[in-house]
Amino acid sequence: MDQLQKRLIEFTKMHDDFIVSWNYAMKTGDTSQLDRMTDDYYVAFFQPGTSQPMIFSKQQSIDGMKQSVSHFIGAAKKFENRVIRLRDAEHTVVFYELLLVKDEEVAARLFTIENWELINERWMITRETEELIH
Repeated sequence: MDQLQKRLIEFTKMHDDFIVSWNYAMKTGDTSQLDRMTDDYYVAFFQPGTSQPMIFSKQQSIDGMKQSVSHFIGAAKKFENRVIRLRDAEHTVVFYELLLVKDEEVAARLFTIENWELINERWMITRETEELIH
């Protein structure tokens, strides 16, 4: 097994655990396991009908995440159609459709792209792009 295959297996396990952490946060409100963002992390959020994204810094994203988790406590996040691609041994891109499900109803559907980087032997998110899907 070559280095990239090992990295892909390692990253996939970490991302699987990250998904479990998201669902733990959605049940409990505890988002402490989700802070894997670099200092210069940002999210570009696109809404239908707009040509320019809203850009959120790391702190704005953390604040928004905490607010969203507390608002949707008891909901589940489903990461559907996930595709993981390594750019190289230290950079990975993850694509998926994110469904926020509460009381068996889809409350939100987003197409998400995460960019990750291996920094000091820990995978960290450097940026995300999200687009609301109706």
